[in-house]
Amino acid sequence: MEKQHFGKLIVFGVGLIGGSCALALKEKHAVREVVGIGRTRANLDKARQRGLVDRAFTFDDAWEDELRDADIVLLATPVAQIDALLTRILPAVSEKAIISDAGSTKQNVIAVARGCYRAEPRVSLANFVPAHPIAGTEHSGAAAAFATLYENKNVIITPLAETSPECTATISALWQVCGATIHTMSPAQHDTVFAAVSHLPHMLAFALVAELASRPDAGIFFQYAGSGFRDFTRIAASSPEMWRDIAFDNRDALIRELDAFARMLSELRSEIEEKNNTGLMQRLQTASDARRRWAPGSGKPDTN
Repeated sequence: MEKQHFGKLIVFGVGLIGGSCALALKEKHAVREVVGIGRTRANLDKARQRGLVDRAFTFDDAWEDELRDADIVLLATPVAQIDALLTRILPAVSEKAIISDAGSTKQNVIAVARGCYRAEPRVSLANFVPAHPIAGTEHSGAAAAFATLYENKNVIITPLAETSPECTATISALWQVCGATIHTMSPAQHDTVFAAVSHLPHMLAFALVAELASRPDAGIFFQYAGSGFRDFTRIAASSPEMWRDIAFDNRDALIRELDAFARMLSELRSEIEEKNNTGLMQRLQTASDARRRWAPGSGKPDTN
């Protein structure tokens, strides 16, 4: 790939996702400058100390002037914040700026974006590129960001019918510079797939830890929990705010997956209760074979 340069980047939400993107681009000398905008001064100070951003503002500051010569705006906040941010961004941003998001749901984000762009006809929806980087850890904030987060990871682009192919190509190139592989999906397919392979696993991990933590003798369970529990529940340490927003935004698809999983649990319970050796072994073998065939890093998406 020929060397890419993306000019001035503004990142809303300088945490693991937005901060890692900014750091990767800065280390590759692919941006002229990065401006970070976020909720807390302490996190933004950490972002500046680590070199993730060149300048930083809280949401309460006056940052509109920074938008006037921005080339790319990345919304890496919890998805519930995107409506308020776009409402404030669009009147100030230049007409040439490309706006993209990094949200884990797409249909609701797109619906919000359509409403915001309709209210500000000076700028074009053609410059909005919905995206979802499939990468992450259980940690958050600027302190958790690292430049290699996206290497050999997938980024899903869900362009609208109105989205400019040139803008899509620019955002695709940005993530490729970060080390990612680009895939394209429709917004509906994206939300269906990730309800099953990402949103459901997070809800299950949260639910298991919450159930154990609610017990009067929770301490003894956590004391003796081993590597299996650790691996299964690692993602329950993720941001509750972010996952609340994702659950509500992708509610219908997630409920379908919860119902399907509940049916599977019910069948599993029956097989155990009835000592159904054939049924239980077949179920466990099917799962074991499928898991062994799939391996992270093989080109299939990690969950986020």
